[in-house]
Amino acid sequence: MENQNNVTEFVFIGLWGYKKIELLFLFLLCYLALLMGNFIISFTITCSHLMQQPMYYFLCHLSFMDVSYTSTVVPRLIRDLAAARRNISYNNCMTQLFAAHLLAGAEIFILVSMAFDRYVAIVKPLHYMVIMNRQRCDMLIVLAWVFSFWHSIALLLMVLKLPFCGPNQIDHYVCDVKPLLKLVCKDIHVVSILVIANSGMIAVAIFLVLVASYVAILYNLRTHSPPGRRKALSTCSSHVTVVLLFFVPCIYIYVLPAETENKDKEISVFYTVIAPMLNPLIYTLRNMEMKIAMRKVWSKVTHLDLK
Repeated sequence: MENQNNVTEFVFIGLWGYKKIELLFLFLLCYLALLMGNFIISFTITCSHLMQQPMYYFLCHLSFMDVSYTSTVVPRLIRDLAAARRNISYNNCMTQLFAAHLLAGAEIFILVSMAFDRYVAIVKPLHYMVIMNRQRCDMLIVLAWVFSFWHSIALLLMVLKLPFCGPNQIDHYVCDVKPLLKLVCKDIHVVSILVIANSGMIAVAIFLVLVASYVAILYNLRTHSPPGRRKALSTCSSHVTVVLLFFVPCIYIYVLPAETENKDKEISVFYTVIAPMLNPLIYTLRNMEMKIAMRKVWSKVTHLDLK
């Protein structure tokens, strides 16, 4: 029997179900801070010598991905907090699902590239410039987009085949696969396992690889001088903080089956809003090289404006 899809639009229940002006202003301020912080990082890196260094090259791409990913979610969340009816068409919902997973997947693989960069810099310092040349850095960015595309297209095709017969209320503030599965009018046991394999297990595997890389880094830091060790630990600690903020909530959400009741929509705020907003602060507060470059770039900009 052919699957029937009688739903033409979905309605978001939202974070806490009701219109809250305080939340609207809070998320608006968070979004503006996110845009400003990531713009400053991207502008500083692209207008300075830092763009020639692999670590900052990847950081620039991460800032772009933070803005792009969050922009698929937060503007609609802000609009829905002020709207009387939080509806989204079926096609727009599928577009948001695809775009969010595409951009989040690319961000995950960029974080992997950044971890690989730090591993090579600390474990194989004499071969660093040969291994992490610009061609290989570009290849890692392309691979990030390719892998994330296949992940998101597989997820989208899986959801497009599912029948939605009603109700059409999504217990979330974004079109994501798990809240959508709860609206499917057929047994979702097999599909839920496929989603866990597609998203949850991949996130766990990548997280374990990242943990292993930093264990290897810490092991190799024993032979470094105290100043070199402090500098490496400062850089790596920033990256570890970002990885934890992004991966821990993702793993919690996507390794659990869709049938379980949990705090998915509240916890997802961490990787859709909080982590992208904090990334610029995390990468600049303890990074003296970045602070110096920011002062130089912005002093040039101010000098040009005065002219």
